[in-house]
Parts: sequence; C-alpha cells; structure tokens
Amino acid sequence: MSSVISAGPLAQSPLSAPDGPLSEVAATPAPTTPAAVCAAFEALRQAGLRARDAAERLGLSEGAVLAAHALAGAEGAVAEPPASRLGVLPLNGHWVDLLKALEPCGPLMALTRNHSVVHEKTGVYRRVSAQGEVGLVLDRDIDLRLFLAQWHAGFAVRERPLREGQFEALSLQFFDAWGHAVHKVFVREATDRLALEAVMARFAAPEARPQFAPGRAPRPVPRPDAECHADALCADWAALRDTHDFFALLKRHGLDRRQSFRLAEGRFTTRLPSDAIARLLHLAAASGLGLMVFVGNAGCIQIHSGPVQRVVPLQTDSGQWLNVMDPGFNLHLRADLLDQVWAVDKPSDDGVVSSVEAFDADGELMLMVFGERQPGQAQDPAWHELVHSLRPGAQEAA
Repeated sequence: MSSVISAGPLAQSPLSAPDGPLSEVAATPAPTTPAAVCAAFEALRQAGLRARDAAERLGLSEGAVLAAHALAGAEGAVAEPPASRLGVLPLNGHWVDLLKALEPCGPLMALTRNHSVVHEKTGVYRRVSAQGEVGLVLDRDIDLRLFLAQWHAGFAVRERPLREGQFEALSLQFFDAWGHAVHKVFVREATDRLALEAVMARFAAPEARPQFAPGRAPRPVPRPDAECHADALCADWAALRDTHDFFALLKRHGLDRRQSFRLAEGRFTTRLPSDAIARLLHLAAASGLGLMVFVGNAGCIQIHSGPVQRVVPLQTDSGQWLNVMDPGFNLHLRADLLDQVWAVDKPSDDGVVSSVEAFDADGELMLMVFGERQPGQAQDPAWHELVHSLRPGAQEAA
C-alpha cells in the first residue's frame, strides 16, 4: 500500500496547473495511509491550492494522490465531504480505444503540460489512431502526438463542487510511471456529460492498484561538446528533406536537442534574447499570422494551429507568466523560467522551415513555435520575417 502513495521526494520543479496558475509550494511530511492522504489533500484544496500544488505540498505526485483516493474508496475509507470531494476510479489501460470513444462526448478540453508550460485546447477527439506505441489524434482543434509507452496509469475523476449550484467536475487523467501527468481531459459546458460518464464506466478498472516510482524519469547525460562532431552534424543537417527526420538525426549523432542547437550556432541556429517568446506572441497577435504552438512531455505533444489573439503577461508571487487567453486555446508559460531561446532553420523539400524553441535551465524543452503551414507548402514569408525580427540586432538594423 505504501508504494502506491509514496511517490518519493518532492519534485524539484515547483510548477503546477491547469488547474490554474503554477506556484511554488513547500513540502510537508506525507501522510502514510490512503485515508490520511485524502483528508490532507482536501484540506489543502479548500485552502486554495491547485491540485498539483497540493500534491507537492504533501511530498507526492498527482498520480500518487489519485491512486490513494482510488484505494481509499475501494476500502470504504473515504469520509463524507468535506473530508474528500474526489471520487477516483482507475482505468484499464486501453488508451487508444478510450480516446476513440470520446468523439460522441462532443467538445472537451485537452490539457498537456510540462514542468513550465500548460497547453489547453477545446475541441472534439476525432481521427484517433495508433501504430505500435505511437498514437495520433488529428483534428483541427485536438491535435496530439501520443507516445503510449509512457502512459503508465489513468483515472476517471469526479470532483464535487465547493459551492452549491456548481456542476460536478469530470476528468480523465493519465500519468507516467512516476505519477506525473502526460495528458488530461476535462468536461466543458457543451460536453455530453452522459456520454462521458458512459466512457468512464466502460473503461473503469476498480480492481486495479496503480503504483508509481519515486522522483522523475532519469534524463540521459549529453556527451561533452568536445567529443561531438559539429561539421558532421551540420553536413547531415544540410541534407534534411523533411523536418520530421530531425529526431533521427539527433539520435544518429547521440545529441540532445539543445546541444545540437549550440553546435550548429551560426549555421542553422541563432540564440535569441530571453524576451523573444513574448515578442513573438505579441507580433503574431498584432498581425493575425497563423502559428503552430507545440507543448509536450515524454508521453504527449499537443499542438495549436491558428492565430493567437489575447496575450496577457502576468506577474504573481509565484513567478512571471506569459498567457494566451483565447476562446478554445489557453497557454500558460512561466516566463521567468526561460533560459535559452533559439531560432532554428531546417532544410526541407518545401524550403527552409523555421522555428523558435525555448528551454528551461535544466535543458527541458518548454515549447516550439512554427509558422502555420500544411505539408507540401512552403512556409509563409511573413513567418520568416517575424523570426528574423527576433534576432539580436534586428530591431536596431530596422
């Protein structure tokens, strides 16, 4: 039982959301029984903490907290409200079939995040498919790349409202082996709630006992730059014909993404100022230029295609935020965690494809932004001009 709820020490990243703004929290000793986890978590939620913040305050992952609720519920140990407002059922692991079953539910909110960015899109789960451990959801609104080997456990979650007259919140939440969210699905006002409840019932596995490892997934240590062959890397880079081949190029050379940008600097990449992401979003909003905004983690990448409209900087006690607050698309980025921003050019059969990519201080990819385009089309010259305007000295030269 303890292995279910003991998700290890407090994660180093202090971030949390969607369930709202991400904030820094201090750890407190973790409760040692499922019922105690439920009571302590509810107390923190009622004190105003978001779900991920509350879990971290307890020294647990979100997945471990939900597993504790599921276990306490199965044992009849969850007290009546206000001790716990969550009803949690484990899911059976048929992830692709489950996502396919969501289409009749109508509009849902898809949420994918990493440690420093949250990406939220509202739409319908259509055209769901998989080949081996790689899955796709291909709709204009819900556009996902799924790496299903990282999907370790999932839960159907009901959260009773704090105030009378509010709707019960329904969600499907999926986690990696360390209890960190890879993807979440939330009910919206226009959702067919009965259809969603039928999906929850169909894929429920009340007998399951998900367990999570402590800490986070280990990260490979990149080779020292002196042991890498920049000329060979750039020769292969110049020979690219499809941007999707870039991952294979990195694997072939044994490099991580940020390291490759450093080695190719001045040839295919340019280091940008730390405010480049904010400038990019503001310029795109002013011009109406279509973007493709990628945010992901090891288990899922979520993509917004289209313009952005309302860009909202926000300073809070937890940090500096850059938000997009549009109908159907919200983005929440911890701007104070931006460490490196790069402009990247990749040759292709459709011409040069440029992106702007941002990393935190740990080398984690925060997000990628491309100009909106379809395969087989050249990139919009206006996007190339926008990226060029972000380069050091471009404003002075203009």
